[in-house]
Amino acid sequence: MLTELSIRNFAIIDDLRITFSDKLTILSGETGAGKSIIVNAMNLLLGSRANAKLIRTGSETAELEALFEVSPESDTAKIIAEQGFDPSEGLIVRRIISNTDRHKIYINGRLSTMQALTEIAENLASISGQHEHQGLLKDDLHLHIIDQFAGLVPKRQKVGQLYHQILPLIAKLKKLTSQQHHQLEHRELLNFQKKEIIDASLKPGEDDTLEQELLRLKNAGLILQTIIRSHDLLYGMQGAVVESLVEISKDLQKISEIDPKLVPKVKGLTDAAFQIEDISHELRSYMENIEMDEKRLEQIEARLEMIRKLKRKYGGSIESVVSHLQTIERELSNIENISENIEYLKEELDNLNQKIIAKALLLSEERKKAAQKLSQKVESELADLKMSGTRFVVAIFQPATENPPSPYLYINNSSVSENGLDRAEFMIAPNVGEDLKPLANIASGGELSRVVLALKAILAKNDSVETIVFDEVDAGIGGDVAEMVGKKLLTLSKHHQIICITHLPQIAKFGDHHFRISKQVRDGRTRTTIEPIPENDRVRELARMLGGVEITRATLDHAAEMLKMRKE
Repeated sequence: MLTELSIRNFAIIDDLRITFSDKLTILSGETGAGKSIIVNAMNLLLGSRANAKLIRTGSETAELEALFEVSPESDTAKIIAEQGFDPSEGLIVRRIISNTDRHKIYINGRLSTMQALTEIAENLASISGQHEHQGLLKDDLHLHIIDQFAGLVPKRQKVGQLYHQILPLIAKLKKLTSQQHHQLEHRELLNFQKKEIIDASLKPGEDDTLEQELLRLKNAGLILQTIIRSHDLLYGMQGAVVESLVEISKDLQKISEIDPKLVPKVKGLTDAAFQIEDISHELRSYMENIEMDEKRLEQIEARLEMIRKLKRKYGGSIESVVSHLQTIERELSNIENISENIEYLKEELDNLNQKIIAKALLLSEERKKAAQKLSQKVESELADLKMSGTRFVVAIFQPATENPPSPYLYINNSSVSENGLDRAEFMIAPNVGEDLKPLANIASGGELSRVVLALKAILAKNDSVETIVFDEVDAGIGGDVAEMVGKKLLTLSKHHQIICITHLPQIAKFGDHHFRISKQVRDGRTRTTIEPIPENDRVRELARMLGGVEITRATLDHAAEMLKMRKE
């Protein structure tokens, strides 16, 4: 139950705080005083999208806050507990709307999300206004109303669960079947690629080794000339480096007898001569092994070109080519198992199909029975609301599907959706002798308001929402019809907290609590205020609603009589 509403810097509201009670609360006021703004604020607190344009001119932010008393056994209490809050502390929802569009939501003082607020608000309160009236013209809502009326929501949800189990399996089966249709061609391609890679017998680092060998073969002549010249300079020609080192060593050997300090130098030169002699022998061996093999050159170039081709096709390196071979082998294994997987999927889908069809058919039968009862109850309620003689029929039917999306979601020429097999449509004939036609085609604003109220009255005992706000309940009605609407709201208030915004005194007189919303201009700014009307002042407010600006003794007497009749 909504116990308190606080609004700051929102549209033309400066700072407003309202304390609500149970039963039927009436909000009245002149046109443009801000009644619709209060409804907008409540919608935002129940999860509507915020817009910075709603912030009062000159303010950086708007703040909305609502305090709800939560019944311990309610669905809302369970959801609050699941989100980590203590239901016994009540529920405080706060929204801050920023002109930078960085809006914030707080639940019981903790920063929260729109998703969390939406889950909580689903069973917290509902606003029956122009939006709901227009929604009633869409037949998508009609099926949900039938299910709510008959208590079939859990059964519909089970159908929905099966539906969402089946959908991904259908998609998977379609993908596997498509693969199976193309598997012969694909298998041939994979086998060709596999053979191509295996036949290549690639070795890690082989391409680098071959590149080096290719470079040597292409430059074999230059290498040979350089080695021959180097060998001759070091060892093979008269006056070669080794010969010079030996002569220098001998000369130093002689004088080392004079100065022993030169002995290490002699040894060093002797060692160097030996080292250069060894290098010369190694160069000669290297020279004898230099290949001038054009055939080997061609083989290497062909091998490298084949490796480059495989690298271009399969990833840029020998390692990636080998990795691709492993991928190919896995795909070939999957192709071999594809028929087995398809059969397994079909078996699973057949099983789920039998379950969803059985549940959908049972749900359909129960809906048809409920539709007859709901039709009778709506006609009875509409008769109370001065629409006697109106025929109202809830039509339940299964639309034919020419191209079913899947045989696993199809029976009797109809497709199964997450809501089952059925569609529902409200049919109405407001006047005797007229044919039944869809509600969307013929209902006037006043008739639509009464149909909404009739449905609310019927669903009251099944509806888990504790607070209902009526904003457009008096659209297109007046006189004795308004009187009956007021009585119906009073009846509803036995099951729910009812907050009703109205222009009609015939409705307002039934309120257990009454607030007046007014608009004032102060210091060049317009601001909305709301004040509770004491019981002894309600006569004047009803008189204003009856007679407008000029309140006469006659209108005051009329208003007093209306309140007296309500109490009786």
